[in-house]
Amino acid sequence: MEENKNKYIAVAYKLYTNKDGKNTMVEEAPADKPFQFISGFGFTLDAFEKELVNLEKGNEFDFTLTKEQAYGDYDNDHVIDLDKNIFTINGKFDKDNIFVDAIVPLQNEDGNRFFAKVVAIGDDKVRVDLNHPLAGLELNFKGHVVESREATKDEIQSLINHMNGGGCNCDSCEGCGGHKEGEHECGCGHCH
Repeated sequence: MEENKNKYIAVAYKLYTNKDGKNTMVEEAPADKPFQFISGFGFTLDAFEKELVNLEKGNEFDFTLTKEQAYGDYDNDHVIDLDKNIFTINGKFDKDNIFVDAIVPLQNEDGNRFFAKVVAIGDDKVRVDLNHPLAGLELNFKGHVVESREATKDEIQSLINHMNGGGCNCDSCEGCGGHKEGEHECGCGHCH
């Protein structure tokens, strides 16, 4: 895949999961706001990139990633209780942002940032699910390639700036401040 390193790829797709024999569309990246990435930087699932990197503009695709190729098994140990007081602002619980089904940003002791889904709020604990929302599921992507070409030096530099904490320059994500569950990434190609 070395010859395909640093390809700019934009795809329009619908993502389906199959649970208990029922196909459900869980995400869509339409052609006017495709999912974009640069190959070789590890910003997409390896198996997803491998399926797309050799396709050309206009090619259609329909492939399924196993849960092992995607986000792995759902792990019950990744559902944890946190002290409710870490969600307080000026001594009051942040009920505007911390509610059941909310996706909240967290940071561990090492400074690593990640998202969690609030699953329950008790008197003194907030239960959060740290599993990826698609953990334990096979993912079926159906769509077409909107663009596939060598990435420009500016596109690569923008990605490197983002990787080094410089943020994102796209207009649609306000600095990659997060995305609603069920929506595709902002399309800057740098979010994951």
